[in-house]
Amino acid sequence: MSIAIMCSGGDSCGMNPAIKSFVDYSYEKGLEPYFIYDGFEGLIDNKIKKAQHKDVAGIIHLGGTIIKTSRSQRFFEKKYRQIAYENLQKHNITKLIVLGGDGSFRGLDVFSKEFDLSFVGVPATIDNDIYGSSYSLGVDTALNVIKDAIDQIRDTASSTKRAFVIETMGRDFGYLAAISAITSGAEICLISEVKLDFKSLEIRLKDELEQGREYIIAIVSEGTKQTNELSTWISDKLKIETRTIVLGHIQRGGNPSVFERLIANEFITYSIDKLLESKTQAAVVYKNSKFKFVNIDSISNKKQKLDKQIIKQLEKIIK
Repeated sequence: MSIAIMCSGGDSCGMNPAIKSFVDYSYEKGLEPYFIYDGFEGLIDNKIKKAQHKDVAGIIHLGGTIIKTSRSQRFFEKKYRQIAYENLQKHNITKLIVLGGDGSFRGLDVFSKEFDLSFVGVPATIDNDIYGSSYSLGVDTALNVIKDAIDQIRDTASSTKRAFVIETMGRDFGYLAAISAITSGAEICLISEVKLDFKSLEIRLKDELEQGREYIIAIVSEGTKQTNELSTWISDKLKIETRTIVLGHIQRGGNPSVFERLIANEFITYSIDKLLESKTQAAVVYKNSKFKFVNIDSISNKKQKLDKQIIKQLEKIIK
């Protein structure tokens, strides 16, 4: 019995630990594991190769993904999905695990309804925006990368008496910025989900500056598209020299954290066990410290919301 794994969309730490767990656990269960390289593009181009233990030796500490990832426009067309399925048949693959986001899961959902295929989608996106899951692979490592960057920026901010506006990733969801602001002791946090009272903020920070505050750390989510505006506001209103830092893609890389490695293994073992039980078209999510399987329809096109406790803690910062 053959099973395959692939990555889709943006890369995230945790993918390589998941890939290693996939190979090790597949052999433990008597399965023949395969890698699909380059995501859906590789599925169409038949970049499918049998995986061995030697392929995953020494990868658990690496960021990114050794089997690469991509976004595919061709997969939206039925003729290319037909080619993709024929490629799977050549290797007798009827079970598939995809590491990615809800867009990838929706693509596989359509694919599995057209052809004889079971799959499980594993959340893997640093934005942590998969509806119904409180955690996605890559998030913990990304937060630690941001934490390290903020700590280093604070050193120079305090030395030069400047304000720094630090932009995190988070296209449609402010999770990374919110958690980073709370855990770094930032003075300002700007995300789409929580309205910032600039007037109240101005009064508070001016008072703190008069009382001896010497620097300011501001965290802003890229989804707000207000990074430059916030920098200008701080400079003009608070009369403090301001610098802007866009962290960008360093948030995707790095050494996977201990938690990342543990949860990657759990995601994979639960997924393989589910695929062995019965024909499945589902995503595995993690919520309230438990794993469960949900239909793709229950998460598709639904917007993830910040936990109320996170918002409550964040409001203490921005008021």
